[in-house]
Amino acid sequence: MEWIFSLNEINKTATDFWKAIGNRNVIAFHGDMGAGKTTLIHALCEMKGVKDVVSSPTFPIINEYKYDCEGTLKLLFHMDLYRLKDEEEAIRAGVEDCLYSGFICLVEWPERAPGIFPDDTTHVYVELIDNTTRRIKIA
Repeated sequence: MEWIFSLNEINKTATDFWKAIGNRNVIAFHGDMGAGKTTLIHALCEMKGVKDVVSSPTFPIINEYKYDCEGTLKLLFHMDLYRLKDEEEAIRAGVEDCLYSGFICLVEWPERAPGIFPDDTTHVYVELIDNTTRRIKIA
């Protein structure tokens, strides 16, 4: 599945994205620095109903957000593995615990610790086309 969208269409794309992936929980976002991974994740969190301020977890590694799912409070983890050296460091930071928690995990820079991801991880590739246009592919 693939979308090409302008930034002013990102909320519609985020809604379509959630419909397309169904109940898959672990989503790994690949793309160059500045491609728009965090911007897309912000829109995805907004479409889930996250009320907290969504920010890049580059320094804390893991941000935890709450959202309401049909009257039940759920967790959503947003992780940025960019600063991690390897899988061991990711495990010590608690990344693996989140990935296997059953909650939604949106992970930037998954290539820093590829061996700890579940087999059913959804991989999303974000590509910068121009200043206002992005392409995302789900693999």
